[in-house]
Amino acid sequence: MPDGTDHSVIWAPSKGPQTAFVTCPVFEILYGGARGGGKTDAVLGEFVIHADQYGEHAIGLMVRRTRTELVETIERSREIYEPLGAKLTDNMWRFPNGARLRFAYLERDQDANAYQGHSYTRVYVEEIGNFPSDKPILKLMATLRSGHGVPCGFRATGNPGGPGHQWVKARYIDPAPMGWKVLNFTFGGIGRDRVYIPSRVEDNPYLGAEYVANLHMSGGTELVRAWLEGDWNVIAGAFFPEFGPQHIIRPRELPEMWPRFRSADWGSARPFSVGWWAISDGSVPELPRGALVRYREWYGWNGTPNEGLKLTAEEVGQGIAEREDGETVQNGHSVLDPAAFSNDGGPSIAERMYLGSGKRVQFRHADNKRTARMGALGGWDQVRARLKGDGERPMIYFFETCTHIIRTLPALQHDELKPEDVDTEAEDHAPDECRYACMSRPYLPKNQPKADPVFPGIAIGQPSGKGAPTMETLWADHARELNRG
Repeated sequence: MPDGTDHSVIWAPSKGPQTAFVTCPVFEILYGGARGGGKTDAVLGEFVIHADQYGEHAIGLMVRRTRTELVETIERSREIYEPLGAKLTDNMWRFPNGARLRFAYLERDQDANAYQGHSYTRVYVEEIGNFPSDKPILKLMATLRSGHGVPCGFRATGNPGGPGHQWVKARYIDPAPMGWKVLNFTFGGIGRDRVYIPSRVEDNPYLGAEYVANLHMSGGTELVRAWLEGDWNVIAGAFFPEFGPQHIIRPRELPEMWPRFRSADWGSARPFSVGWWAISDGSVPELPRGALVRYREWYGWNGTPNEGLKLTAEEVGQGIAEREDGETVQNGHSVLDPAAFSNDGGPSIAERMYLGSGKRVQFRHADNKRTARMGALGGWDQVRARLKGDGERPMIYFFETCTHIIRTLPALQHDELKPEDVDTEAEDHAPDECRYACMSRPYLPKNQPKADPVFPGIAIGQPSGKGAPTMETLWADHARELNRG
């Protein structure tokens, strides 16, 4: 800061990515990737540089997801800012030249609404992957404006993993996986630049072999790879670490005799998801008898993670029928989110889909149990059991064209309050309908006794019936439908 008589260096960026971050003029920056890359210091130091340049017209907002996380950032800021003469009052730093930096946390996405109408020249979001949705982030980004000609900028830090992994990866990593490439995007006719600056633990000169050794002792191979290498294709803390390349197969013609059914999860403002499944009879050597094969999907999103197409139920029903185009899909074994059968005040979503399809697409109530309780099967346990299979081969497979289940299933995280369940704030629509499919065909390894779950009726409006259809009855039903055709 000017006027200081003490010219000792309080903080300086390390060479490499940290220096690139604090000097980068690009409007929107994601900095990070690996743990220990000096991310917090980078954002705190960047504001000092910004404040030194623009004085009282430099106004910043530093955001984290929770208050606990924010406390650590504030404590580190004391070490850098207090020697510069800055004063902290009510979570706001005021510098001698009039620059201001406010600290805040957004535990709920709606909390971002409180900042509408504010004006900032810098917005910082630490650990951006802790935000399940980009909605509050975009609202904060809208506050970047200056009436004094100060260049405004958005700065974020983050690591792979967290409930927001998918949208962060789609926004910053996928367009330039190796980073450093400046990308131009247009918002309302105005061009903005965006860049990902990757950091590694070796970029931080203050962390040595002991820190790396501690990371190795803290997690499995995949988790450590994400931490140390910043690999966004490895998802730290995944709910389904079993998922891998062995579950993804190239599209192929499947035997016509294999029974086929569909599973669906309804959504309008949020995406809907429909999956088509075939049940292997073992005639294809690499696909064991009883395995589920997802050979088609329809995901109702607008291209932005977790945003729906806002189609009507009739349009979705028509779209399903068009995609089947005469294919024999067993309505009696197709399953839909039970909430879609609610008919409060009018026809249910399920009925409207049925009518919109020309009375060709029917579903029965899916078993919506998420976790095991009181001896009942748990849906996520069923998905996990099929991913594991018999120990040699999985019992569930996905055509590589089913991109949304492949994108979102391995990204699911544990719910912090209910570790046996997934974090429902994540993009879980395709995984949910995958869960319905697995619950419709309960699977247990050969050496375990089979359960006798209760299944609802097989058509809209019919009462529930007891007993799961066996593989043999399912094939018999399929044969009868083929003969009727």
